[in-house]
Amino acid sequence: MRIWHQSFTVLQDLPAYADALKLRIGEVVRPDTEVVLHGQIPGTYTSDYPGSDLAYGVLYWMHGLQWLAAAREAQRQGFDAMVLASIAGPMAREIRTIVDIPVVGYGEAAFNLAGLYGRRAGMLFFIKERLDFWPEQLRHWGLENRFAGIEHAGVSFKDVLAGHMDPSRRDAVVARIVEQGEKLVRETGADVIVPGEMPMNLLLSKAGVDRIGGATVVDGLAVSFKMAEMMVDLRRLSGMRPSNHGYFHQSPDPRRFEQVLQFYGVSDLGARIPEC
Repeated sequence: MRIWHQSFTVLQDLPAYADALKLRIGEVVRPDTEVVLHGQIPGTYTSDYPGSDLAYGVLYWMHGLQWLAAAREAQRQGFDAMVLASIAGPMAREIRTIVDIPVVGYGEAAFNLAGLYGRRAGMLFFIKERLDFWPEQLRHWGLENRFAGIEHAGVSFKDVLAGHMDPSRRDAVVARIVEQGEKLVRETGADVIVPGEMPMNLLLSKAGVDRIGGATVVDGLAVSFKMAEMMVDLRRLSGMRPSNHGYFHQSPDPRRFEQVLQFYGVSDLGARIPEC
């Protein structure tokens, strides 16, 4: 099977992170699964750090239009599934109404699976400006009753990126994240930890961190791609696919959808999504 990976970063700006993604994904997926990495269009952000834009709700949703376009392009190119490799999984519910392939959002998959590993899950994160976003997002996913709380990871995007680029700095960055994770477990009673943004999740995975303070640490990258493989299998074996019932899940008329894309001048946006 072929899986379209979509990052909220411009991967061409972050070669060390892209290389780490390729390596870990290769360890995770089945031998017959091909994964093609994609990021945001070069020039999307004013620097290699997307957080400066993602701190604002309106810019987050505007940049999310690339994910809508990417999903449409993934289906057009014959991919079997799509992985939204950002914990927020922008527009995941809406994307599922316009394509007929499984779409897996990292955060949604990780927090749902966390319930099989412990009673309550907490989260570490490094984009401080998005603190208010996460409780609302858990409510959106219907998981607020299992959400233990959130704790800043004590590191920045630049720190995490340095950990990917320079092995000599990795241990100190990981140690700081683990320290904050222990604080999260002590203060909230979290049984499971979801390590927030994908670059941090990947760094912990590379370091072999699978427990913090006794709490299970979710490997979000592994969860996302194994979930995608499983959903493709279930589709083939039993015909299972997302609901098409009710306001939140009904698919618009494809012809009208194309007309609206053309009206707003974004009908060719998917063709601009770069492969890494």
